[in-house]
Amino acid sequence: TSDLAAMGAEAGEAYVSLVLPAGFEGAMELVGGMEELAARHGMTIAGGDVVAGPVLTVAVSVTGWAEREEELVGRDGARPNDLVGLTGELGGSEAGRVALEHGERAGALVRRHLRPEPRLAEGRALAFAGASAMIDVSDGLATDAGHVAARSGVRVQIELARVPCAQGVGPEDAVSGGDDYELLFTIPPARRREAEAAAEVTWLGEVGAGSGLVLVGLDGRPVRGLTGYEHE
Repeated sequence: TSDLAAMGAEAGEAYVSLVLPAGFEGAMELVGGMEELAARHGMTIAGGDVVAGPVLTVAVSVTGWAEREEELVGRDGARPNDLVGLTGELGGSEAGRVALEHGERAGALVRRHLRPEPRLAEGRALAFAGASAMIDVSDGLATDAGHVAARSGVRVQIELARVPCAQGVGPEDAVSGGDDYELLFTIPPARRREAEAAAEVTWLGEVGAGSGLVLVGLDGRPVRGLTGYEHE
């Protein structure tokens, strides 16, 4: 669903397939959580399948739509002089995961990890505001911003001092942690006001000629070695 948000698409239908092992008692709670999330974002769970099996398996397919192809935003549209913006704050989900490992079962950070919210409304609004490229930062900003730079053939520069961090999280951890599902986007400077009206955003840096991601540290120097999750 977050991938739909990053394209500026409207939510459509979801199809859920479950494999339930013998004795599993959380099926209704699992489905109930899915239905609540779908209802909040105007999505319909239109079908799927439930079968018995040795291991709990959850497979979800989600569809989205737009009236015209031109309404959708890819990862390859960033251009030199574009601004780099972000919805929300980073680091909360990873901090929640660590808290869970230490036995905590409540709190805002734990909820952030267990109950992520796709930014569907924000993605749609930013697309209409004129976003040139967009991606969700589910793999961590240090990785996903690099995808935008590579696909667009540009240099994306982000200042760590500007990164909005969850409480208790430092900027380097914030850009490395994943599962936040916020939206990183680029947009021409002339459309800045439209972006600010579309969503609550933080401006992190800008796009330049060149290639790759440059993370500027608190001392003003490039930071090396920061990455998020890398798919094999």
